[in-house]
Amino acid sequence: MIENIPDPIKTYSQFFHPLLMWVLLAVSFYALYLGSKIRQTRNADSETRKELVKKNFKTRHHQIGAALLALLVLGCIGGMAVTYVNNGKLFVGPHLIAGLGITGLVAISASLVPFMQKGNDIARYTHITLNIVLLGLFGWQAVSGTQIVQKILSSL
Repeated sequence: MIENIPDPIKTYSQFFHPLLMWVLLAVSFYALYLGSKIRQTRNADSETRKELVKKNFKTRHHQIGAALLALLVLGCIGGMAVTYVNNGKLFVGPHLIAGLGITGLVAISASLVPFMQKGNDIARYTHITLNIVLLGLFGWQAVSGTQIVQKILSSL
């Protein structure tokens, strides 16, 4: 079945994953910004809080977070699928392991939201810590992924 995929599709499909991941890395930093604005809103005096609440940071953060969860999981699966289709195997190395770690962290982070909505500070601090670790891994992932893309480009 893999042999039936036209070569141009096999070749160009290799670039969808890295492009998606770079966009999601940027969106992750936007989610961080929104999360910091939620925290600022929570800690503001009542007059400032009224103004900040109007900007709807919480809703936007939840929407972006949900999109990140879905697209990071799909991007991880897609990256592995394209690698397998093009090479007949996965390359188990730091890039793959970190990508799987990112996928797990984003799922755990999202699972803490119901507890945070009930005011659980441990869940909130865990969410923040996981997402900082996730951003660090994601940044490194972008660098190592760029090296992989360069290898692919040099083999074309």
